[in-house]
Amino acid sequence: MTPESTFGGNDIRVGIIGLGYVGLPLTRAFWEAGLGVLGFDIDPEKVRTLAGGHSYLSSLGDALIQEMTASGRFEATDVFARLDEPSAIVICVPTPLDAHFAPDLSFVERTADAVAAALRPGQLVVLESTTYPGTTRDVVRPRLEASGLRCGKDFFLAYSPEREDPGNRAHTTRSIPKLVGGVDDASGRAATALYGQAVETVVPVRNAEVAESAKLLENIYRAVNIALANEMKVILTRMGVDIWEVIEAASTKPFGFQPFYPGPGLGGHCIPIDPFYLAWKARACATPTRFIELAGEINRAMPDYVVQRIMHALNERGQAVRGASILIMGLAYKPDVNDIRESPSIELIERLQELGASVEYTDPHVPTTHPMREHDLKMSSVEVTPERLQSYDCIVIATHHAAFDWQLVADHGRLIVDTRNVMRDVVGARGHVVGA
Repeated sequence: MTPESTFGGNDIRVGIIGLGYVGLPLTRAFWEAGLGVLGFDIDPEKVRTLAGGHSYLSSLGDALIQEMTASGRFEATDVFARLDEPSAIVICVPTPLDAHFAPDLSFVERTADAVAAALRPGQLVVLESTTYPGTTRDVVRPRLEASGLRCGKDFFLAYSPEREDPGNRAHTTRSIPKLVGGVDDASGRAATALYGQAVETVVPVRNAEVAESAKLLENIYRAVNIALANEMKVILTRMGVDIWEVIEAASTKPFGFQPFYPGPGLGGHCIPIDPFYLAWKARACATPTRFIELAGEINRAMPDYVVQRIMHALNERGQAVRGASILIMGLAYKPDVNDIRESPSIELIERLQELGASVEYTDPHVPTTHPMREHDLKMSSVEVTPERLQSYDCIVIATHHAAFDWQLVADHGRLIVDTRNVMRDVVGARGHVVGA
């Protein structure tokens, strides 16, 4: 049988490792295509939640999980010995940075070892986690071959970068074109056939390294251009020029310009992290990455810049940040989702607390915080009322959720530091609004 015939039929079962912001939407796409899906996660609480018919992602409701579970074509488990059951295994695990901004591939490595322990002839393994060029071939393949099976002969191995955008309703897992690169030709054809059942457009590329590099270029492109917008914000603010008006004006050009917007810092698992995977790999090749490192430096400085603007705004009103009561509006890193990974709001809260401020947050999508690798705020969202808004010395707009009533904030806030330009449309005086 050919790879196309083996993985192009919906009688196969797909195993997805990592049921988070990437793995769970991918599970949905394969399930909606009529395939069976066995989801794996090391967190037993996630497994119990899904088994109970509930979703922990705001973009996927309980009704969908209940329908998937009731169909008999979806099951979640934390028993990795069952990895021999699916025909294809897709790895969607985190690839964070360590304290020195070097790649931390421990999740990928442990997952590859778990797959190797159960690997059987004929299976397809696909890595989706963002990483540097060569990871699939030089890190994952040797671990899988420790099973005694040989890639290209006994099993298939490919890379297909995730392109999820939480909260984006215009583009779904199914509609976003899928890059696929195999470590060999047969593996590329197998993965192309698999994804072709669940994704509208599959784009095969020459090898895994091309697919790995394309993902990094996508995110580095965004990181560099956001850094440019952030640097322009700092410069133009000093000159008394509104960066938002400048971007709007430049956007009238029908060619040669694409708008990117400043903010309080970068969030999410991709843009703040992925560029450094290439920077690390480039250092091993004795090649400088000046754009990447400068962009990272500028973007990482934005929370401090916002804190400085808060301190200055309070000082102009005769008040120190120490002892001030401050509300952070929005804990998620982007609007209308509950994803707080790498959110600049967390840094803002911690830095303001270090300076002696009393800080609370409000976010309709994040009712309580949870422990993370480097942060544990132990906080709960507060309700926004006119009386509560009036009680704060400063309100900081960090995330522009659609659920927030910006006119209410403008009418009752005493001092507002706006990092998202949402106050542009409010009615009435704006002398109490400071851009940051």
